[in-house]
Parts: sequence; C-alpha cells; structure tokens
Amino acid sequence: MYGKAFAPEYQGALTTLSVNSSLSDVLAAGTEQLRAAERAGEHGEAARSGLAVAEAHRRLGRIGEADRAWKASYRAARAAGDTAAMAWALWSGGTLARQRGALPLARRLLELAAELGEHGGDVVVRGYSLAGLAETGRIQGDYEAVGRLHEQLLAEARRRGEARHTVWALEGIAQMHRNTGAYDTAYAMFEEAAEIAARADDRRGHAWALRGLADVVSVRDGDTDRALALLSEAETTCRTMKLSSALAYNHKMRGNVLYRAGRYTEARDLYEQALAEFRAMSEPRGEALARLGLAKSSARLGRDRTETAAELADLAEVLERIGLRHARQMVARAQEEFGLREPEGTSPAPHDDAPPAHAETAVKTAAVR
Repeated sequence: MYGKAFAPEYQGALTTLSVNSSLSDVLAAGTEQLRAAERAGEHGEAARSGLAVAEAHRRLGRIGEADRAWKASYRAARAAGDTAAMAWALWSGGTLARQRGALPLARRLLELAAELGEHGGDVVVRGYSLAGLAETGRIQGDYEAVGRLHEQLLAEARRRGEARHTVWALEGIAQMHRNTGAYDTAYAMFEEAAEIAARADDRRGHAWALRGLADVVSVRDGDTDRALALLSEAETTCRTMKLSSALAYNHKMRGNVLYRAGRYTEARDLYEQALAEFRAMSEPRGEALARLGLAKSSARLGRDRTETAAELADLAEVLERIGLRHARQMVARAQEEFGLREPEGTSPAPHDDAPPAHAETAVKTAAVR
C-alpha cells in the first residue's frame, strides 16, 4: 500500500511544500528561506533551502542559476559538516549534469552522492543517487548494465511503500521495454505507474506516465486520437506546475504521434516548438531528438535530400559525442528510411518516430512485478 507522494528534496523549513507545489512557489519560498538562513549564519538551513532553489531552477530550465545554486548548497553543507546535505547537493548537481548532456560528470557526481548518502546515513538520498545513475545509463541505451539496478530500486521502493520512487522505477523499466519492442509489457508498467501516481497524488509522475502510455498506444495500436488525448491531459499538469522540461518532451512526443499518423505538417510545427523549448533550457538530448523529428518531417514535406543528409550526419556526430547510443541508432534508422545509407540488418524495434506497428516486434523481456 502506498501513501501520499512526498518531495524529500524540500527540506528544513521547506518540508511543508508539496510534491505538487508549482516551481514558481518553490523558488519563491526557497529563496526567501535561503536569504534568511544566510543572514543568520545557519549553514545547514542554507544548504537545505538552497537545494530546493537549485531543483526549482533546474526544472524550470534555468541551467546557470541551477548550477550556481547546487554548488552554493554544497559549500554551505560542507561548512555545516552535514554529510547528508552534501550528498543531496551532489545529487542535484549530477541530475543537472545529465540534463545538460554532460553524462560522465553526471556519473561522477551521482556516485559521490550515493557514497556520501551511505556515510551520512540517509537512505533516501542514496536511493535517489543510485536511481540517477540508473537513469543516466538508461538514456545512454546501456540497458543490460542498468536493468538490474532499476529492478533492485523498484523492489526497494515497493517494500518501503514509496509511491514516487516506485513510479519513477516503473517508468524507467517500461521505457526500456518500449525501446526493445516489448510494447504490451511497457504498456502494463506505464499503466501501473499512472495508477500509483494518481492514488498518491504525484502529478509530475502521472504526467510522465501518461506520456509513456501515449507513446505505446501510438506506436503499437496506431490510435492517434487516444494518444493525443493522453498527451493533452499530461500537458495540463505540466503547465499548472510549470514543468518546462516535461512540457517540451510532451510536445516532442506529440510530434512523434503526428508523424506516425502521416500528419507531417503538424508534426513539423510541434518539433519546431519543442526544439525552441529545449534550446531555451540548454537541454541537448531533447534538442537532438526534436532536431531528428524536424529533419524527418521536413524530408517528408519535400526538403532537399542533400540538406536532410547533412542534418542527419551532424545529428549522428552530436549524439555520438554525448554518448546516447539508442538515439544514435534512431538517426541511423532515419538515414536508412530516406535511403541515405545501407541497412545494417533488422533493428530490434521501431524507433521513437517510426510508423505504427500493431504487434510486438521483439522477444519480450520479463516484466518486473
């Protein structure tokens, strides 16, 4: 049985904030408390209120402000001799590094955060840091390496009845199943995540689960109308809570759904919107994925073949540099789709923007129960 979702990153005087508090409210309350703590010379409180400030900036896409805030939180925690607060600051910094596409830095910071969390006796920050490491490996496409860690974290979250972490783990595992073609398994896990998030009043987790469901019903069932309805429901939450990154990914997914339906002009417009949003928040992974969708929809609308080839080649280099294996494979399949390279064999599953497949196209991996 799961209780209400809570936000452990809102600490000290900010524990009254809800997991569903708008980021504008979090930023205002955190900044006010941070200034008061600094004036009083309370390093521990400054570290913990500074963490909320860092996370609000990060989720709003304000990269520079988030970077300064987590580092200031770490310095304050170190001055206070608070090992757990140091771990939380490093977790925030590692999460920001992943968002910026600096994956080796993300790994280093998250590994340090997990180690300090263990030393400081804070099992929650340790769990969040290990989850961050698992997510970093997952978005790189290193499923074999991080699959077991995802399953371990899911089991721990279920055992402790932590709704928010259970939802996160379910969504991560579901995404891996979706990307390897096990659509029925992915759907079941996204659906469970959505149900748990709804009961626990975790609106952010619910919005991400709806996005996952929309993706599966689009690629598996070809049900464009239902997919768009799910994305519209999720978008309402993203706007209410001012979840800039989640909103941009929602728009990118809407572009995917429209592309699969052959509605290329509408898809192009959504990809352009998402691209502008990702660029505004300096999120290179989202930017690359939006560029890929834009290149494909523009090609379908008659863009010069040479320009498409150059765009995809540049994207391949960008993704290789970031280290995003799965996304790099998506570019390779796009190059094959438009006759810009020879096929290298059958892919295990369609990529994010592929036309719909109405049956599983790869052997399913076992669902985590």
